[in-house]
Amino acid sequence: MTMEEDKPSTTVAEPSVAAVPIAPVRPPVPRPPAPQNGEARASTSDSDSDSAGPPRATGVSGAEYEISEESRVVRERQEKAIQELLMKRRASALAVPTNDMAVRARLRRLGEPITLFGEREMERRDRLRMIMARLDSQGELEKLLKVHEEEEAAASAALEDGDDQMVQYPFYTEGSKALMNARIDIAKYSIKRAASRLERARRKKDDPDEDMDAELDWALRQASSLELDCSEIGDDRPLSGCSFSHDGKLLATCAISGVAKLWSMPEAKKFATLKGHTERLTDVQFSPVHNLIATASADRTAKLWNTEGSQLVTFKGHLDRLARIAFHPSGKYLGTTSFDKTWRLWDVETSEELLLQEGHSRSVYGIAFHPDGSLVASSGLDALARVWDLRTGRSILALEGHVKKVLALSFSANGYYLASGGEDNTCRIWDLRKKKSIYIIPAHSNLISQVKFEPQEGYFLVTASYDLTTKIWSARDFKPVRTLSGHEAKVTSLDIAGDGHQIATVSHDRTIKLWSSSTNEKDQAMDVD
Repeated sequence: MTMEEDKPSTTVAEPSVAAVPIAPVRPPVPRPPAPQNGEARASTSDSDSDSAGPPRATGVSGAEYEISEESRVVRERQEKAIQELLMKRRASALAVPTNDMAVRARLRRLGEPITLFGEREMERRDRLRMIMARLDSQGELEKLLKVHEEEEAAASAALEDGDDQMVQYPFYTEGSKALMNARIDIAKYSIKRAASRLERARRKKDDPDEDMDAELDWALRQASSLELDCSEIGDDRPLSGCSFSHDGKLLATCAISGVAKLWSMPEAKKFATLKGHTERLTDVQFSPVHNLIATASADRTAKLWNTEGSQLVTFKGHLDRLARIAFHPSGKYLGTTSFDKTWRLWDVETSEELLLQEGHSRSVYGIAFHPDGSLVASSGLDALARVWDLRTGRSILALEGHVKKVLALSFSANGYYLASGGEDNTCRIWDLRKKKSIYIIPAHSNLISQVKFEPQEGYFLVTASYDLTTKIWSARDFKPVRTLSGHEAKVTSLDIAGDGHQIATVSHDRTIKLWSSSTNEKDQAMDVD
């Protein structure tokens, strides 16, 4: 007797490849056990598949097998990961309020807790973003639209009734007359610099005598030939910063002892000491135009000095210790970052605070000015880098990608590359034209303390790290060119001389090390337009 004859009469047999004879009608009998290996199933209807128990699959030979529990779990995990990825993509496209009070109000209207235990502003905003993305994916757009309508109605009612209790936050605050004049001056300066840079780039592109690849190869050969030329004890305490003068004849260093020193190049002979701060120094920078030196300190002040060691100006205003300091390319303005979550712009001549800029949720650490002078980049302990337009005051880019603190920034001379390094041991290259990261360099085995592009053409990038090394990277493909090893402790800062043939590094081992390329006097000068 065949299996088909034992089936209940109510079962409908589906057509198969081979012709199956129609069984006569028989009284209902108990359902037999599941078919063994090699036996075919008479019915594949939905009712049969639902009652068959665990999911089954058919092999090449026609045999059936059950999907294992492990395979099912893996499949569910993959589907969940895909859904989370789609959710994140959907969330990144949503507009979320930036003001924390507006974020709280939106959460309240959506029926969600306005804050969780230990939740910070950025985390609360991310939670709102994910909630909105989930509602959007579930097709509950009506709820979102209703919340938007309620917010607009509340805002319009507050304007009509003059309700002072409604939270109003301005996108811009009224600036001083000095700030407006500074913005105008920066705009005029940057237009000339940008026009000059673009004209030089066009000439290099169109001139048949200009071989960009050959020039880049030559610069990389010079960088690969850098050798330790000099090592000098810089202070009794660990060194925290260094900077070359614009002509490369002087080097300034600072230490956590609170003292900065000036050294003559290339013999690294000390000739001046800058004393005046009451706490450790965190950074030192030479003016790109004049022989003036700016120092930043944990005593919440920055100071301006001349090369004779005389203090000229003190910049006061920050509420917490300073981190980094940078001059505007014109030399007229000074930027400082601080652990009070702000960076500030100062007038060098009058020592007036022109701008107090917020925008980071945690302490601001790194700062760098664009070679044209139109933009400034800031980075913070919130793992975020921002690019600001100095002519308008707007934040034009928020660069997200680092997973830990961002400690160093540097613009390339080509005008569109920005390098950032941080505590996640990586250096990221951002293209301002594409508004995204185009290279991620796993540069070091410890945090990156400083990054610097070669100042003339940006042909190579140099990174310093707490892994005791300094590394040079090609700007063509950001592959390693050379590793400078010699320090016995954390490398805290570096700088590149104007001609690109000398690099200075300072470290917690209290030494200054000068790395020079082994070329003759004829090759020392690079072709500068």
